[in-house]
Amino acid sequence: MAEKYTFKDFKSNQEVRWCPGCGDHGVLAALQRALPMVCEARNYTREQFVMVSGIGCSSRLPYYLDTYGFHSIHGRALPIATGIKVANPHLSVWVSTGDGDSLAIGGNHFIHAIRRNIDINVILFNNRIYGLTKGQYSPTSKFGMITKTSPYGTVEHPFNPGSLVLGAKGTFFARSLDTELQLNEEIMVEAARHDGTSVMEMLTNCVIFNNGTHADITDREVRADRTILLRHGEKMIFGKNRDKGLVLDGRQLKVVTIGQDGVTEDDILVHDAHNPDLGLHTMLAEMKYPEYPVALGVIRAVRDLTYDDCIIEQFEKVKATSRIQSMDDLLHSGATWEV
Repeated sequence: MAEKYTFKDFKSNQEVRWCPGCGDHGVLAALQRALPMVCEARNYTREQFVMVSGIGCSSRLPYYLDTYGFHSIHGRALPIATGIKVANPHLSVWVSTGDGDSLAIGGNHFIHAIRRNIDINVILFNNRIYGLTKGQYSPTSKFGMITKTSPYGTVEHPFNPGSLVLGAKGTFFARSLDTELQLNEEIMVEAARHDGTSVMEMLTNCVIFNNGTHADITDREVRADRTILLRHGEKMIFGKNRDKGLVLDGRQLKVVTIGQDGVTEDDILVHDAHNPDLGLHTMLAEMKYPEYPVALGVIRAVRDLTYDDCIIEQFEKVKATSRIQSMDDLLHSGATWEV
């Protein structure tokens, strides 16, 4: 039986050096509260957690958790996390990364970790800017955004992290806001329960270099009408008055109002996060305001073979049939000469 932990057990003695008001604070608080629940759900001890990061504001996170940590180099957190998980499958490996760290210099590692379906948990902080290096545009910055490296507006089309994850056949994708503490805890626990690569996109605010980047959906006055919280098995209903919903109109999603044009709750789609088909999950991940509400919660969570399980299974099969059982066997397995 694992030890009973509280969030205080996962708080380190390090000073948190994010700017006051930074959205990263909220994600850290949610993780510190979620990890005791993960311990209870998975029968883990604190010593089984490893936090891996790359470079960027989000990559300071391992210092602020009282677990094992590895602060790696720019864009390389995922291959390091892969190595840790394969070397010791009993560890719970978490990656803290930003939209620049994971989707620019680390983009190749990002898609291949997802493709391999390694059992790691990736928290992707998305503030649509390079914050640590003082305000250059990132792969998720809005088209036309004026920054220090795009003084006349960026002419690059931004990535949608959800589309990228699902395009790589990801088995788990969730999205949330830095201010949604309870939802973030739920997502993190579900990610830890998932066997495979779990990607959690956290829409965070950079108060210094990109303040208000998500304000069109995060402000309290409009949040309920411009976001939709998806939970498996529940109707896709949203809105301040809980009177809006999603239906399929041919092959496209459509926003409808319950009670108008003969629409009833029975017409509203039910969220099936476990459906192996990528089609509807991709449409949900790609929804954006103002045409649609932005989807929050666990959008996709399906079972599939994992890289680390397959490696272990392969290793055991080879070991059972191999005539090489020791280093001495290996040294004498090929052509040898006496000199």
